[in-house]
Amino acid sequence: MNILVTGGAGYIGSHTVRELVRKKHHVTVLDNLSRGHGASVRGVNLVRGDTGDAKLLGELIAGEGIQAVLHFAASSQVGESVRCPSEYYHNNVVKGLTLLNALAGAGVMKLVFSSSAAVYGNSQEAPILEGHPTSPTNPYGATKLALEGALRWYGGAYGLRTISLRYFNAAGADPAGDMGEDHDPETHLIPLVLRVALGLAPHLNIFGADYPTPDGTCIRDYIHVNDLASAHVLALEALDAGTSSAVYNLGNGNGYSVLEVIRAAEAVTGRSIPVRYAVRRPGDPAVLVAGAAKIKRELGWQPRFTSLEAILETAWRWHSSFPRGFAGLG
Repeated sequence: MNILVTGGAGYIGSHTVRELVRKKHHVTVLDNLSRGHGASVRGVNLVRGDTGDAKLLGELIAGEGIQAVLHFAASSQVGESVRCPSEYYHNNVVKGLTLLNALAGAGVMKLVFSSSAAVYGNSQEAPILEGHPTSPTNPYGATKLALEGALRWYGGAYGLRTISLRYFNAAGADPAGDMGEDHDPETHLIPLVLRVALGLAPHLNIFGADYPTPDGTCIRDYIHVNDLASAHVLALEALDAGTSSAVYNLGNGNGYSVLEVIRAAEAVTGRSIPVRYAVRRPGDPAVLVAGAAKIKRELGWQPRFTSLEAILETAWRWHSSFPRGFAGLG
């Protein structure tokens, strides 16, 4: 198929683009490169632009014969969303609606949406299933949920078929070692831990040690970025085969605390990782662990990287080889 990938030069988007290319799809990436890296999608048709540009969207959809969209373009930092909710509603909702309007106008009726487990808020169960109440604790999760709602109504009115993938903490890097996580600023735990292991930071800040968890630190479900990529491609192929709209969780079903991640990283890297404790960040739920049985049952998804150590090993390969990220690729 001819696929448009919005935000395709970002961390998860670029790994999904590689998987799409492996599956022989023709890919066009639309990315404003505010957070993404052109080097992550070398050899792919990259258009530098914004999902809020309705004219550009119309030209791309028509010019490239787009048949389906994978939508990753969004602001995605919890703490930042609490400080700057207007930016998050504009980028994630207003621009998302511009994309949906362009698709509806062009008759493109297949979209895979990169959603988030942040839509659930503070979980009442573990693992969380898709039927869990949605009550986001931050604007990031609220904006993801808002666009999910729009997808449902656009489906009823215009025939748009969508699959929303709610996932937890993306981590790791392509085992080839030539692409991985590179954010500025970096807020994700695993790359921050590995920066300390590399000597690029003196210590790791742990935000909160008084959560209602066994060791007082937040618990998260870490899922390898390549497993996320394969799930997006499966969702795309399901839509192409005529499946109805759906929502799926993605995760490994195992929760690890911040301290457990640090200990595992010390074992993988063979290096000590000093820590300092700081106050909680606003909007951080205590526990998020996914129940992904539905997508395994209905789409046949099976994660390959099921242990935290395996995920960390691929991340360490990338970060230790390219400590400056994509800037080190030349």
